[in-house]
Amino acid sequence: MKSLNPEKKYRPYLHFVPKKNWMNDPNGLIYFKGEYHLFFQYNPNDSKWGPMHWGHAVSTDLITWTELPIALYPDEHGTIFSGSAVVDWNNTTGFFPDEPGIVAIFTHHFDNGVDNPPKQSQSLAYSHDNGRTWIKYGDNPVLEHDRKIDFRDPKVFWHKNTDKWIMVLATGQTVSIYSSVNLINWHFESEFGTDVGSHDGVWECPDLFELAVDNTNESKWMLIVSIGDNLHLDQGSRTQYFIGSFDGSRFHVEHETIKWLDYGKDNYAGVSFSDIPTTDGRRIYLGWMSNWRYANEVPTHGWRSEMTVPRELTLCKYDNSYYVVQQPVKELDQYFTTREKVINKQVSKEVRYAFDELYGMITLVLENQGATKYRLDIHHTESNVTSVIIDMEESVLTLDRSRSGVTSFSDNFSLHQKLPLLQTEQIELNILIDSSSIEIFVNGGELALTSLVYPDKTCKEISLHTFNGDVIIKEGYFSKPIS
Repeated sequence: MKSLNPEKKYRPYLHFVPKKNWMNDPNGLIYFKGEYHLFFQYNPNDSKWGPMHWGHAVSTDLITWTELPIALYPDEHGTIFSGSAVVDWNNTTGFFPDEPGIVAIFTHHFDNGVDNPPKQSQSLAYSHDNGRTWIKYGDNPVLEHDRKIDFRDPKVFWHKNTDKWIMVLATGQTVSIYSSVNLINWHFESEFGTDVGSHDGVWECPDLFELAVDNTNESKWMLIVSIGDNLHLDQGSRTQYFIGSFDGSRFHVEHETIKWLDYGKDNYAGVSFSDIPTTDGRRIYLGWMSNWRYANEVPTHGWRSEMTVPRELTLCKYDNSYYVVQQPVKELDQYFTTREKVINKQVSKEVRYAFDELYGMITLVLENQGATKYRLDIHHTESNVTSVIIDMEESVLTLDRSRSGVTSFSDNFSLHQKLPLLQTEQIELNILIDSSSIEIFVNGGELALTSLVYPDKTCKEISLHTFNGDVIIKEGYFSKPIS
């Protein structure tokens, strides 16, 4: 019997991974001429973090990706750290006299040796052929700072109300906002974050955009900020967000509490796509599915890291507070068909559903009938099990991956991941299962928990166990991939 190629083990069906070597932050997410572009932090020489390039992949449906040659290589200004891309529709740069093209805005990272801090500055490159080849701007860098060491991850967008480009930039423990009329000459506008949010780690990968509030005529501005690892805390790297207003110069937050984008350990450095057509109108987000606490150690062979499934973001209002809602993009639906459907099934103690092998979506609408707790077990194999536990008394959902498969590469990996529930009497769970990940969306995406797992197989069975009472499966849908 032939053994599985080790490079194929854990390789997902539904999430982007590089063909080989290391990947981290998504960069330059953009839609142009019928293609979604995903650039990403890439080390072409090793499956651990190293000298950063921009890798490149394209898709027509956000799910199936074609990896292309490396887009941006290191040069005399340094390696190529994170950034963004925009379409210069009106030739504000002068790079596109004939037709619009793509401009990449990225961080050059220059190491000054072990005894000196690195230099980080912002630079440009542009493409006339839909991202296939790139020309670096001759007068790079276009934005520097004399004092700030952490000065990186530019996310740029066109602000219609002021007719200028806006850049949000990670600057240590804050986000700095700059403006420009041509992407070349930048003017400092403001700085945000000194007295708000979590400061448990360095701030990274900001993104600022406007979102509609579901079922209202309102809209708010949302600022995403990723937070680097802090070895004194169990969570590792994670992502917070702020809701407020933006006037073209300053962002004003409207809440004091810290809001987390995802309660799992494995959704970091995510940003949204630029230039989605107005006829579509969605705000589509993509994150790096890993955690700096163990990213270099996960047990894949020949490649390392994958992206989350792309998600549509909206806002909802609950108890006079605003929350982000995230759901897998609708394009994912065409990859599945319903395998089994359950309606109004009362569960006393236990029920099981078996599959040949499942990757896809599990949807469960669960109504509590007196249970103090219930547990959904995802049986990857007889011995590999990931558990989702709903505790009514604590109003908490817990993901336990301590028995999910290979976990020994990190003591941190087996720690429980907890998500606070807004209500527990009826809960909708949408769980996307792939060969090395589980993404949980609660109550239509009002809360999310993203987690890597490394089992021997994807999923052969699920079981639901109740404690001190019953649970009714009001609706249950088990999807399977369309061959």
